[in-house]
Order: sequence, then C-alpha cells, then structure tokens
Amino acid sequence: MNVFAKRLLDLTGALLGLVLLSPLLLAIAVAIRLRMGAPVLFRQTRPGYRSRPFTVFKFRTMTIADMASSHVPDAGRITSLGSWLRRLSLDELPQLWNVFLGEMSLVGPRPLLMAYLNRYTPEQARRQLVKPGITGWVQIHGRNALSWEEKLDLDVWYADHHSFLLDLRILAKTVSCVWQREGISQPGHATMPEFMGSGAAEKPRSPLADE
Repeated sequence: MNVFAKRLLDLTGALLGLVLLSPLLLAIAVAIRLRMGAPVLFRQTRPGYRSRPFTVFKFRTMTIADMASSHVPDAGRITSLGSWLRRLSLDELPQLWNVFLGEMSLVGPRPLLMAYLNRYTPEQARRQLVKPGITGWVQIHGRNALSWEEKLDLDVWYADHHSFLLDLRILAKTVSCVWQREGISQPGHATMPEFMGSGAAEKPRSPLADE
C-alpha cells in the first residue's frame, strides 16, 4: 500500500474527526467528569508499528476503584455511562489524536497489551508489521465475538493484504457495524478474556487490559 496515501487518509480523517466531533468529545468529557470524576481519559502503553511502545488514549469507562480491582467481574467494573460509550464505540474517539500524531492509523489491527508480544506465535507477531488502528479487518468480521486465534489470523491477513481501497471498505463497513452494535463482547463476558497464547487457557481480563 502507498504509505503516503495511507498517511494522507489518516491525517485527513483524524483532523476532520477531531474538528467535527469536538462538541461530542467535549460533551462526553464533561459527562465522565461529572459522573465518574477525574481523570477523563484512560492512558496505557501499547505496542505500535513494529512493536514500538506508545501511549493510547481512550475515554475512561470504569471508576478508579473498579479499575484497580481484580475481584470484580468485568460487567461490575464498567459504569452505566461507560457501558453506553462502549456499545457505541465512543470510548475509542480520543484515539483520533493517536492517529494525528502518526502512532496509529484509522485502519489496522487493534493495539493490544505489551504483555501479549511474547505470547504471539511468529505468524501472529506479523500483525505488528502495520500500524495499529481504531478499526480494522477484525472489527467488521465479528470483533469480540471471535476467538483470539480467529482475531489474530484476521490481523495477519490484513497485514499481508492492506490497501487504500481495502481501508475505505473497512471504514464504510465499520459505520454499519457500530450502528448495529455487532460483536461488542463475547457471550458471557463484558470484555474480551485475556490472551494467554494460542492453546493456553484464557483467564478473566485484567482490570486495565481494555479500559
């Protein structure tokens, strides 16, 4: 894929998104501040292009006390406002700033945890050969309703086949998926269980794994 064309799409989309959605971003920030207090944003180090670490931004969806607890089920840690933000994927909007900075792309594999890097097979690790994205091939093919192996296989497929036209297709399809609220979570889980490596047993998600 032409790197210049992808960066131009990212920069244009991020700038338009930040400007046009600024009233919505402000309204969400105020709602979080009033309902849950500070901080408004959740920040966490994630692996980016070629596994280089960067700080990802999301709107906070859990209370500070629940974020620190490993004994409360996923569904119990997410506030009612946070659940609404997640259902509409509005918690992801601050990542437009990551896209503007060039740390992320509009389209690409989702930025997962740093701890997962050592759990990938060599094949799965090839997902890191492209920038992480706000949406991607996984998000239009089932999102969190898929198993980890299925998601990582789709990420690798995207890394091998990404193109400008494919990115436009994914962006268009994402709007439909968000509107229909498809694949938000796995059955029986409020969030995706932690990836322990292919063939390993999954365990409940860390409180900070996908805030």
